[in-house]
Amino acid sequence: MDSIVVTGNGPLNGQIEIAGAKNACLTLMPATLLTEEPLTLTNAPRLSDIRTMTVLLQSLGAEVSALQGGKVLAMSSHDIHNHTAEYDIVRKMRASILVLGPMLARDGHAVVSLPGGCAIGARPVDLHLKALEALGAELELKDGYVHAKAPGGRLKGGTIDFPFASVGATENALLAAVLAKGTTVINNAAREPEIVDLVQCLRKMGAQIEGEGASTVIVQGVDRLNGATHPVVADRIELGTYMLAPAICGGQVELLGGSMDLIGAFVEKLEATGVSVEATQNGVMVTRKNGRVQAVDVTTEPFPGFPTDLQAQMMALLCTAEGTSVLEEKIFENRFMHAPELMRMGAQIEVSGGTATVTGVEKLKGAPVMATDLRASVSLILAGLAAEGETRVSRVYHLDRGYEKVVRKLSGVGAQIERVKDL
Repeated sequence: MDSIVVTGNGPLNGQIEIAGAKNACLTLMPATLLTEEPLTLTNAPRLSDIRTMTVLLQSLGAEVSALQGGKVLAMSSHDIHNHTAEYDIVRKMRASILVLGPMLARDGHAVVSLPGGCAIGARPVDLHLKALEALGAELELKDGYVHAKAPGGRLKGGTIDFPFASVGATENALLAAVLAKGTTVINNAAREPEIVDLVQCLRKMGAQIEGEGASTVIVQGVDRLNGATHPVVADRIELGTYMLAPAICGGQVELLGGSMDLIGAFVEKLEATGVSVEATQNGVMVTRKNGRVQAVDVTTEPFPGFPTDLQAQMMALLCTAEGTSVLEEKIFENRFMHAPELMRMGAQIEVSGGTATVTGVEKLKGAPVMATDLRASVSLILAGLAAEGETRVSRVYHLDRGYEKVVRKLSGVGAQIERVKDL
């Protein structure tokens, strides 16, 4: 296993290119199952989760080729000869459940393993299944697999009422509804940029959808979809993560390809700490001058609120803020597991249930720490950038699921960081 070693060495300056969004790409890739024609995605991120989805689609009979060093994914599903998504692949990544809706919509049947969980909570798939049932699917849970059938071979439009906005369930509902017979109304739909990106791609393929970005989305089913070429939207979580690097260390960094529209609530909180954020012709510029940042309170919420996937990274910044900050996690349970590791670096954090109280200290101190999940791993790297001495972050295999070329991107703006093999 690898570790990342970071040594705090002052301000960061330069440019970082923001990749395509992992969560958007993992949602767009299963859309190839909806058509026999080619679907090409540009601006794809080069991550282990993308490789896992590639293997899953190939196991079903899809052709997937990574071109231009992985930044372009050329896919074709003209021959889907297997309708079973096996546990050995699905267990590696929760997004695997997104092949269920498209296979059921196109061919009227599918068998998909229940996905494995991860360290940040149960995250069940019951809303996905209820959405498909609302479209007429007959479902049976047997031996850890979902066996799904559409009576008569085709789903039917219906009304889907989500009790809360679920991104994954909204995506599966959309992927299923586009080929269902009749009209589907999705109430309390998730509004994330990744949902909007999916709808834009499906529309290029011939889908009839209205209301993306709002809480009610209406889908008029069509008989077939065609191929398309679509660029993956910029990764708002990578954007926010790298915006925090100069915020923590000082300096000025431009995030190429980023847009403040993707993370407005995060930008608002970052500016409240005293950090300058400005739109540029090529992206977003973040500047932090001398002096400590100010404490702010943060509550995670569904989009357009503060993203849960930036909570750990924001906590790293607030560890050295002037004053006391309160972070409230309302999306996932067990999502403060990075707090004890930050405390090993001298942070003052008290966790009670879904609330963490952070009292800023003047300086963190480098220490050996362990990553517990994807976002926690990068929060510890950010903390190490501003700590005295050396921080060694172990179990960074989590990092490869969501961030491409972290060492290269951060060292390119002046960070002292390297990836090393554990003995």
